[in-house]
Amino acid sequence: MNPILTASSTLTINADKLMDGLWIVLKVVALFLVCRIVARIIKNIVERALEKTPLETGMKRFVNHALYIALWILTVLIVAGSAGVDLTALTAIVSVITLALSLSMQNIFSNIFSGITILFTKPFVVGDFVEIAGVSGTVKEINLMRTNLDTVDNQLIQIPNADIAAAKITNYSAEPLRRVDLYFTASYDAPTALVKKALMEAIEADSRIKGDPAPFVALNKYNDSNIEYVTRSWVDNTDYWAVYFDLNEAVRESFAKHGVEFTYPHTVVHMAEK
Repeated sequence: MNPILTASSTLTINADKLMDGLWIVLKVVALFLVCRIVARIIKNIVERALEKTPLETGMKRFVNHALYIALWILTVLIVAGSAGVDLTALTAIVSVITLALSLSMQNIFSNIFSGITILFTKPFVVGDFVEIAGVSGTVKEINLMRTNLDTVDNQLIQIPNADIAAAKITNYSAEPLRRVDLYFTASYDAPTALVKKALMEAIEADSRIKGDPAPFVALNKYNDSNIEYVTRSWVDNTDYWAVYFDLNEAVRESFAKHGVEFTYPHTVVHMAEK
């Protein structure tokens, strides 16, 4: 056998293999770029469509994140298949890794599933003032892991979604109207009709208080040193705290105007004459 012909044949085979390898690399790179371009187009179309829907902000963010992950997984599978990778083996490896991760991250998945439940059932949305497991604040963000609350004294509290799913939730912003309940005490010497008149005047002087449902004033109970009265007034949800504090001040002025005495706990001692 001619050594020169053998060497030439070997070089030709190696060159063919090199060209085949370069062609595969170029094909994989080109396919990857095409997949990423198509994925970006799909993502932009979905984002524009979501902007036109009435979905809550947290739900839109979740859909975008889920779509982003799904497009990347699809891209990897398409590129791997074009490179000759056995997708059956790849799928099996991914399944094993997924099982191992699910066992080691049960708490994480619990928070994620709870976050999805919160986003779908909407016990509250961003901007609502809520109380969750004794913590109250305005909902700042709902993500897949935690819900962030801004408290009235400007603290940021992060609550795991799994805890929220199992907790009692009070949503103070869910209804357009909210009732302001206030309690006042007056002396036993003050006539009941006069006290009720003073309270009603304070209520009627505030234009933010609704006429329908009508405000309510009544004698609530007899205490040891005073009589307790209750007022119930309906206001717009956004006016609740302003009316709460302003009505307290207005009642003080109205009591002074009508000569109604605020009382405090005291004991009256009667001395018997001998």
